[in-house]
Amino acid sequence: MTDAAEDAARTVQRSPVAKGLARGGYAANGVVHLLFGVLVIVIAFGGRGESDQAGVFKALVAAPLGLAAVWILGLLLAALGLYQLLRGVLARGTDGAAWGRRLSALGQAVVYTGLAAIAVTVALGARPDGDRSAQEVTRGLLATPGGVFVVAAAGVGLGVGGLVFASIGVRRSFDKQVRIPPGPMGAVVTWTGVVGYLGKGASVTIVGVLLVVAAVKQEPAAAGGFDAAIQALLEQMLGPFLVFLIGLGLVVYAAFCFLRSRYAKL
Repeated sequence: MTDAAEDAARTVQRSPVAKGLARGGYAANGVVHLLFGVLVIVIAFGGRGESDQAGVFKALVAAPLGLAAVWILGLLLAALGLYQLLRGVLARGTDGAAWGRRLSALGQAVVYTGLAAIAVTVALGARPDGDRSAQEVTRGLLATPGGVFVVAAAGVGLGVGGLVFASIGVRRSFDKQVRIPPGPMGAVVTWTGVVGYLGKGASVTIVGVLLVVAAVKQEPAAAGGFDAAIQALLEQMLGPFLVFLIGLGLVVYAAFCFLRSRYAKL
């Protein structure tokens, strides 16, 4: 990147508009996870619905003014993804800590941009099915030489990612990206961060477990997205209670996202 381009990118990153859109993106992520968690809780009590990000947007677009809401959420999430991309690209330093910050920002950019892409896809009229897509990809991989190891590695990767989320909550290391205010509000931010990251970690981990099971059994039908993971968990002992806890964790994570929109270090 040339000096002029880097200066321009830093100017954009530091602008009040960019920071405002990034904070709006965190709030949009909170809305998605709030609806996500509520859907999971409804399913835990015997209700029906698609408990994944695409299901959230499809349910929202069917509501009054839902199409406009999905467009707004998608654009705010895309703005947050772009902001994180700039953070990753413009991060200074070459030591391990600097590379950790850089990779973290780039990873978040991928996540938020992917979520924005799902929102825009639904807003444009498509109706993606996360479980079917995961099964089709898994089937294709299992049919190729060495594909079983790729599926297993993807499952392990997701499992590790879930544990990382849980670790962030337990260690309270989210305070590196969120300013903890003094007084009772600080306790609320900390509590929602701990519980929310644990819930988010559990939701990611169970999808990884499904992929590992699919690789071991070499059965694409055993794979799936979060919706399939919830259905599989419901069939276990204490399944509905565990699903309820995951949904509650996602709702708390949504609360943390809303607070992050106010207290994020930008």
